[in-house]
Amino acid sequence: MGEWSVADIPDQSGRTVVITGANSGLGAETAKALAAAGANVVLACRNTEKAEVVAREIGSSATIARLDLADLDSVRAFADDLTGADVLINNAGVMAIPLRRTTQGFDMQMGTNHLGHFALTALVLPKITDRVVTLSSSMHQFGRIDLGDLNWEKRRYRRWRAYGDSKMANLMFGKELAERLAASSSATSSLIAHPGYAATELQGKSGTVEDVFMNVANKVFAQSAAAGALPTLYAATSPDATNGTFYGPTQMFGAHGAPGISGYNKRADDKVFRDGLWTASEKLTDITFGV
Repeated sequence: MGEWSVADIPDQSGRTVVITGANSGLGAETAKALAAAGANVVLACRNTEKAEVVAREIGSSATIARLDLADLDSVRAFADDLTGADVLINNAGVMAIPLRRTTQGFDMQMGTNHLGHFALTALVLPKITDRVVTLSSSMHQFGRIDLGDLNWEKRRYRRWRAYGDSKMANLMFGKELAERLAASSSATSSLIAHPGYAATELQGKSGTVEDVFMNVANKVFAQSAAAGALPTLYAATSPDATNGTFYGPTQMFGAHGAPGISGYNKRADDKVFRDGLWTASEKLTDITFGV
């Protein structure tokens, strides 16, 4: 696909894109680029005050809607209010934070990154006409999901392992959704993306000495959030992006560079495990898919 950039985004006039966590970082850069290409963007955010700053920069094509992925009641309310969209981008997330619980008692990382987006996608999928893009991370490589203890109630909590688990869950969900959509002959597709190593507000929230090193590394090694958003933008807009494919940067072992097809841990292709994660996610959220 060559050196794909924002200049290659097709005209998005008349299209509506919902972006979770669009108040900062990757989500904000994604929203700005899509709006610049003509799209109407819905900034679906918990922090609506920060979203207002982004919306003012974008202009009249931006709409703010409150969405707290750590509260399934908020997810349901958002889904009820959404009239429709062409694209849903499951972007929001938390990384390596201390053990905390969502409103429904889920581990905050699995609950926000995976279960909240799982529930949101299930509820709004009938209203999405084109594609769903779910963000994973290269950290999915370290995920070893325990289906018997998704929410770290039986094990000693390990914040980086929990993050890796949630990102593996994102990848497995995106791939499983793609297969189920294809099997149901749906016109909607599911794609997955990751930003490589991009400087965002996601880093530096672990509450440990690691935050110091991450903040330094952000300044020295990381690419910009705008560059990190390119794989998401490609997955969300390119006519060449295909159902079930994982996209990410193509240089420096997937850390930097123009977007392309990304390698991934083949555990994500374990159909039996993916089915188990899907079933567990439906049970925990008490929300079922129509595919």
